[in-house]
Amino acid sequence: MGKVLVLALVGILAALLGERLMEFRCKLNGSRELEPVELPNCHLIKGIERGAEDIDILPDGLAFISSGLKYPGLKTFAPDKPGEIFLMDLNDENPRAVELRISRGFDLASFNPHGISTYIDKDDSVYLFVVNHPEFKSTVEVFKFVEDENSLVHLKTIRHELLSSVNDIVALGPDHFYATNDHYFSDSILMYLELFLGLTWSNVVYYSPTEVKEVASGFYSVNGINISLDKKYVYIADLMAHHIHVMEKHANWSLTQLKVLELDTLVDNLFVDPYTGDIWGGCHPNGMKLLFYDPENLPGSEVIRIQNILSEKPTVTQVYAENGSVLQGSSVAAVYSGKLLIGTVFHRALYCEL
Repeated sequence: MGKVLVLALVGILAALLGERLMEFRCKLNGSRELEPVELPNCHLIKGIERGAEDIDILPDGLAFISSGLKYPGLKTFAPDKPGEIFLMDLNDENPRAVELRISRGFDLASFNPHGISTYIDKDDSVYLFVVNHPEFKSTVEVFKFVEDENSLVHLKTIRHELLSSVNDIVALGPDHFYATNDHYFSDSILMYLELFLGLTWSNVVYYSPTEVKEVASGFYSVNGINISLDKKYVYIADLMAHHIHVMEKHANWSLTQLKVLELDTLVDNLFVDPYTGDIWGGCHPNGMKLLFYDPENLPGSEVIRIQNILSEKPTVTQVYAENGSVLQGSSVAAVYSGKLLIGTVFHRALYCEL
């Protein structure tokens, strides 16, 4: 009788594991293949060889690009080289990427930049917030941009127990922001176990010097975050759930869910067009190829544009789709005056004229 019970338990566990594997593969879009959608006027950006995980563009066309992310379990082409921040002036006829100098005293050797966000203060000072993972921990670095010198002056490093596994950030002022924690655990093994089990434990945190609090929770794998042009709504990408959440922002900075947009792709970072309010997403069409990197079966790239997200029937357009032969693992798409930048987690970056 004891042996029968053991066999029954083994059978149940095997069935549960098999079901979980199938669900995990489904969440990663493991069977999806792309039909290409090409753009006619594109070229790879010279000098960006190790990713452009996130991009933010100022109203005057200056684009900030974070490069060199090393993330547990994901491919990197230069594991020993520190990260960089690049600048492109999209007003130039042939814009090029220039690495920004960072002020002395900042630990460049451990710089591992992830999501970024800009904020322009009342005196026109430009602040750049950068999610950083020194030694695979999470901090938020605040810089002041000095345009005349093409440099960043490091102002402060922010650490907090609620900022435990930060992925992306949206600046709300010179010293406060929303940040997404893409996992509950910070240990890499537990992070992937959390994903495999489908635990909805990731969240969004509001930070200010006087108050730090969780403002939204219950996400599978919360990732990119941005804010509407009128500052009334916050857009949050849940990568593994294939969702974009529209949250209403309140006076006390808390968030309540207004609606959920369901998609058929893994949305990474979100960019809001400063003229139209349209949302642009860099997406992973097949997460299996991203997570289990194979040079013979490369992760593709996909860009979507979402118009009228607050309406009953938003318009979702696939703007770009490619199988990885040009661009591997797209994570962000940002637009300015008919120009499109597409960044990746660890590969190259693409400049297109729309």
